[in-house]
Amino acid sequence: MPLLQERKQEIINTFRVHPTDTGSSAVQIALLSERVNQLTNHLKEHPKDFSSRRSLLKIIGQRKRLLAYLKRENPAQYKELITRLGIRG
Repeated sequence: MPLLQERKQEIINTFRVHPTDTGSSAVQIALLSERVNQLTNHLKEHPKDFSSRRSLLKIIGQRKRLLAYLKRENPAQYKELITRLGIRG
């Protein structure tokens, strides 16, 4: 199930860098993290749904690449983002 438009807009408003920002790395990572959480909960209920598992792994890989980019380009924003999202311990 894709993200609902209201939830997506809420995430964008929370993590945007400037008022017209809809696609910065921070916003993309936050949206992917929300999707990862949704798919993780789905897979707890449906452990044999291998198509969703594959989608989850692809999304995790994409988020990992974006996090590496953000860490390389802007370490301060990276640290703030991972603490706000509660990822990477």
